[in-house]
Amino acid sequence: MTATDALPLILLPGLLCDQRLWAIQAADLADTCPVLIPDLTRDLGIVALARRVLAEAPPRFALGALSMGGYVAFEILRQAPERVVRLALFDTMASPDAPERAAQRRAMLDLAERGRFLGISPQLLPRLIHASRLGTPVADTVLAMGKAVGKEAFLRQQQSIIDRPDSRPTLAQIRIPTLIVVGAQDQLTPPAEAELMHAGIQDSRLVVLDNCGHLPPLELPERTTALLREWLA
Repeated sequence: MTATDALPLILLPGLLCDQRLWAIQAADLADTCPVLIPDLTRDLGIVALARRVLAEAPPRFALGALSMGGYVAFEILRQAPERVVRLALFDTMASPDAPERAAQRRAMLDLAERGRFLGISPQLLPRLIHASRLGTPVADTVLAMGKAVGKEAFLRQQQSIIDRPDSRPTLAQIRIPTLIVVGAQDQLTPPAEAELMHAGIQDSRLVVLDNCGHLPPLELPERTTALLREWLA
């Protein structure tokens, strides 16, 4: 079977991320299967985001997702579970935001609406990537993605995240091969959230990556590709 005959892989980006988040994996896995990276910047609401992905997706596919992309992945499974053959969840969570986290998101929305939006600030980088990658091309890519996604898409994405449903009650319904990956130093969706998903999804595999923050596809690209390749096989 050639790569073009294989099950397609859809990789969903996170908040303020674009195709660059998964670009290395898409290139490295091109010999294995067709890889699609949808644009998650155009719609308001997790339901609408999932609906667009499904409208543009092949009939059946493997689904990988990071952070906000994970929230969309859970919604895809609610809307069309029969189309998803396997699932990979990177640095995301099934839980809704705690009240203080939701308040922080609303404050960020207010700031963006009232002022000039510059994407991801350098001050935010230590919460997104491991300290060892500050001042490297990884940090440059994160900053460039945030700037490219822009203010209007950020407002839509952040509001979609605030309004997302609680996906914990549906974890037990996931009965497909599931890989759960989290950076050991992820401050935004920490390992405890990955462990909660692992406990809720039958026969899932949990991998905790040392010396990694919130963005393994950029921080540890070769390891991320290897995990995806093994999961696809």
